[in-house]
Amino acid sequence: MKALILVDIQNDFCTGGALAVPQGEAIVPLANHLMERANLVVATQDWHPAGHGSFAANQGRKPFELGELGGLPQVMWPVHCVQWTGGAQFHPGLDTRRIARVFPKGTDAGIDSYSGFFDNGRRKATGLGDWLTAQRVDEVLICGLATDYCVKATAIDAAQLGFRTTLIEDACRGVGLQARDIPGAIAAMREAGVHVTSSAGVGNG
Repeated sequence: MKALILVDIQNDFCTGGALAVPQGEAIVPLANHLMERANLVVATQDWHPAGHGSFAANQGRKPFELGELGGLPQVMWPVHCVQWTGGAQFHPGLDTRRIARVFPKGTDAGIDSYSGFFDNGRRKATGLGDWLTAQRVDEVLICGLATDYCVKATAIDAAQLGFRTTLIEDACRGVGLQARDIPGAIAAMREAGVHVTSSAGVGNG
């Protein structure tokens, strides 16, 4: 059973959003197309409380400075994807009718959660891994935002949990705070056993 995991295709990560990923919305048509290539579609959703500790404004820091949260290194982000706000909603072009279940993440103000499976300290699970296993999923396709953070963490965790994991590279976009961040993320995923391909190379579920 093959599942497509849509990672954080939300308004705040698209043009005009609070933490816009360059050309983030360009992946939406590809994501919709990929839904036809999987047996099951799930989505992750950044869903932060307003007082989240990863927000620079809550720490008296400047956006994109490196700090600490929950005992871990933490990029201090602009306020984004706050629960129940428009920025936290899925991009309006995304065909949400095909999404079987949404897994919120980043809901604990004391620790960030890039991966769709666990928080950054792997202290709590979102339930995604167990749910996919219960649906008899053994293979996952992954696309979304952003390549060098949430997509990377989700793909690596999927592979470590034993799912055959494929990254659809052209259906992702990255933040790219540093020039090497996006290619470095791709390399890290490959090293973790993630297969990397393009949307054209994905067969039917």
